[in-house]
This record gives sequence, structure tokens and C-alpha cells, in this order.
Amino acid sequence: MDTVRIGTLGAARITPYALTKPAAKVAEAQVVAVAARDRSRAEKYAAKRGIPRVHDSYDALLADPDIDAVYNPLPNGLHCEWTLKALDAGKHVLCEKPFTSNAQEAEQVAAAAARTGLVVMEAFHYRYHPVAARMKEIAASGRLGETRHVETWMCIPLPKPGDIRYRLDLAGGATMDVGSYAIHMNRLLAGAEPEVVSAQAKLSSPDVDRWMTASFQYPGGATGQMTCSMFSHQLLKVAVRVTGSAGELRVFNPTGPHLYHRITVKTPAGRKTERIPGRDSTYLYQLRAFTKAVLEGAPTLTPPSDSVANMRVIDEVYRKAGLPVRGAPRGA
Repeated sequence: MDTVRIGTLGAARITPYALTKPAAKVAEAQVVAVAARDRSRAEKYAAKRGIPRVHDSYDALLADPDIDAVYNPLPNGLHCEWTLKALDAGKHVLCEKPFTSNAQEAEQVAAAAARTGLVVMEAFHYRYHPVAARMKEIAASGRLGETRHVETWMCIPLPKPGDIRYRLDLAGGATMDVGSYAIHMNRLLAGAEPEVVSAQAKLSSPDVDRWMTASFQYPGGATGQMTCSMFSHQLLKVAVRVTGSAGELRVFNPTGPHLYHRITVKTPAGRKTERIPGRDSTYLYQLRAFTKAVLEGAPTLTPPSDSVANMRVIDEVYRKAGLPVRGAPRGA
């Protein structure tokens, strides 16, 4: 096999960016089928995107023997169910973030991935771009001295309360959506797993956060803070800052660096700004990594073990904020 034949579950808005457009540039990837709850919608989607087959249901797509892998961009609350079904059907899975509704579900998926030996990769696309590797390298290099504090922000304007990302029954909320990035970047740059010290939320509806901030404590004494929002007074901020005993790292737009980014390091020796050349999208790097994992058995940067760790932090942030863990009874 030299090509990964991929079917997509649903006709999500993210799919052209994360799958069909980059697949046109990745020789090892071919999008061969789509399934949606509304067949007519799926047919229109397939015609527009050049997808050759349309299935009447998600189950029918999973039963297709000519599909090797599945892209899962369904609402958060459906990620676990359909990733597990895809694995049972013998399909590799590229699953959108957040990985599942909660850590318990993430552990189920991780166990299934280990049992089947199939590739399961969480779609934290930013992680596959050279900017992520560079900021991790700088933070771990000792150039900043001892890491003392890591701050991450993922604030975007999404003032649409009716959007599925605000639905509690579908595991919605700012922390689940943009917050999953802010937490992931915090863990990446600290190089360790945090204890959640405190969290405060602002709500769009009962138990659904539109804004969240959380404080972390890392082994060795470093602290962290993440702030995320889908609607707040701070409409747009996507950035990281690592403060060390001998310097500071700042990165502007680490999640969309192909559009524009800036890496700044300030030490007693001076201030240096750099940019990574090239305009390949984060999604293109991600799809290349996924096909390489499927075809060659290459390791991924966002395996199920990492996803479980990220979901554990998300769960604890909700608990510290006095909100229910997604997909679990209140108080769980």
C-alpha cells in the first residue's frame, strides 16, 4: 500500500482545511468517501470537493472495504463513539480535537488503539508545523535559564450561542474547543504534566463556558496559566510566553503560523526575532505525518497517550471551575 484511502464522517466546515485541500498536495493521501446524516448534503459536499463516493450512513462508510482510514470531525460528544467504531472496523483514525468528551473516554480509545495496533492521531495540527518544534526547542534548550512560568492564550471571537461548540449535550464549551490548544501548548512548553491549582469561568449558558482561565503547578516549581475564550472582551489573542530565570520566549500565532507568526527571544545578550520560512499549512504537515504513520509505522506527535494526558487536565479545569466534566453527570 502506497496510498491511504480516507473517508470522512460528516460534512464539517473544518474538513476542507484539514483534509480535502491538503490531500490534493499529499500524494500518499486520497479522500475517497463521505457520509453525512443528510445524503443530499453529502452529495453536494462530495461534488464540490471531488469526493467520488457518498455513503448513506457513518456505519456504511466504516463498512467500506476500500477505505483504510477515517477522519473524524464530528461534534466533541461523538468523537469517542465513532473512533471506537472505526477501530473495530479496522480503520486508522485522524480525530479532531478535543480527543473525546473526557479522560475516561480517552482511556477507552487509547486501549482500543493499543489492542488493534491501528494509528489513532489527535488533530492538533499546530504541533506538526516547524514553529511548534522550534518553540519547544527554545524552551527546553536552557537558553532561557530555568523555566519559571508558562502562559498560553487561545482567544477567538465566536459569538454564536447556537453553534454546536456551545452545546453541553455535545460536550461543548470554550475549554473543550480553543482551551484544548491552550492547555496542550502549556504542557508542551513546560515539558511536564501539571496540577490544576485553580480555574475560573464565564458562562454563555448553564454549565457552558465561553471564557476560562486556569492556573497550573508543574513538578520542579514552575507555574503555568492558560486563558481561552470563544467570546469575551479580549476578542483575539493567540500566543505563548515562557519566562525563565535568564530570558523570555514569546510566540505570536503558534496555531496558524503559516498565515503569520513571530518568535521572539529576549535574554541579557539582547532581543532576537525569527520566523520559520515557508507557507505550507499546519494541516498539510499534519496529513503528511498521518499518512507516514499509517504507511510506514512512524510515530506521531499526538498519540493517544498524549490525548489522555490533555483530557485529564481539561477535566480537572472544569472541576476546579465548579463545572461538570463534559459527558459526565454533574459532580463527576
